[in-house]
Amino acid sequence: MKKKLLYGQVGGSLNAFIGGVHRVGIAFDGRAQLAAGCFSRDPAANRETGEFYGLDPERIYGSYTEMAEAEGKREDGIDFAVVTTPNNAHYAICRAFLENGIHVLCEKPLCFEVSEAEELKRLAEERGLLFCVNYSYSGNVLAKEARHLIRSGVIGDIINVNAEYLQEYLVDDVGAGDEAMVKLSSWRKDPAVAGISNCVGDIGSHIENTVAYMTGLKLKRVAALTDTFGQPLDLNANILVEFENGAHGVYSCSQVCVGHMNGLTVRIFGTLGAIEWVQENPNVLYVTLKGQPTQIYNRGMGYISPEAAAFSRLPSGHPEGLYVAFANIYKAFISSVLKTANGEPLTEEDRDYPGLDAGIAGVKFIHACVESGKRDAAWVEV
Repeated sequence: MKKKLLYGQVGGSLNAFIGGVHRVGIAFDGRAQLAAGCFSRDPAANRETGEFYGLDPERIYGSYTEMAEAEGKREDGIDFAVVTTPNNAHYAICRAFLENGIHVLCEKPLCFEVSEAEELKRLAEERGLLFCVNYSYSGNVLAKEARHLIRSGVIGDIINVNAEYLQEYLVDDVGAGDEAMVKLSSWRKDPAVAGISNCVGDIGSHIENTVAYMTGLKLKRVAALTDTFGQPLDLNANILVEFENGAHGVYSCSQVCVGHMNGLTVRIFGTLGAIEWVQENPNVLYVTLKGQPTQIYNRGMGYISPEAAAFSRLPSGHPEGLYVAFANIYKAFISSVLKTANGEPLTEEDRDYPGLDAGIAGVKFIHACVESGKRDAAWVEV
């Protein structure tokens, strides 16, 4: 029985933020080892990263196409590829690895176009390959507990959703035009690299996925007001949403809200109660039942459901955060890849990670919001 996997990474050189977070998350459980990579288009940075991690020089590749083809042919080839490049490269890279029989985990958003996302799903299903899209916040234990409670009917039928994701890091770009300051991840403001959206694509898509993960609700249509403040892409968006069950909600995402660092907050309101989860305080879940005082759930306690507790890594009172959320995405994905390699069937519990359906939903959400914004917040089907 196979007990450990080999993986390769595209993107994520030594100075990259998110690529490093992925490597740390994978390393938590020690069940996958970095064996190959194409970490940067800069040959020196690519080589430096591979050498830092002790890779065989033959497996430090100059291009992702060379890597996919070579690894697909090796008897000891990688079991899965991790794609941590900017958005514009996602589709082609993921397609290359799927075509060479390699499972894939890709950063969000999955790709630019809905047709591309659906093509990746077709390829993965045809070849029997697993695919994860890294909507990382679903890896948090209390996001999983919120999902369990909602599925169990604790708050009744969902009638309203209010969610926000507020940041401030681009506030200096408001009205700055072509003189906008170069910021962290400035490529996110470049349509050629980021795609049709910056704010909605980058953080609004996390709202869409986190709500969908917790509630199981599917969006029907959106009405979005987007603000560019003189930049090529949106820096701020306020979105009315309607779900297929008839419930409504409000999503707000912004990169220009002074005083907010990484403020993802989700509030789910039902006929019997409400649930609130704040990403910046991820170890706490607020549950209020009708006519009762608010209860505070703490991660690591005995009352947490078994399916959520299975992803808890520290005793209560010891904070867990983003690295653990990534590790938990990989825990589920790697377990599924190992089971598949060993010929074991997968259960619904095994697939507790964002798959291609989540990736497709994210791309549809981004397109619908951008289209609505262009039409003065007209309702657009998702």
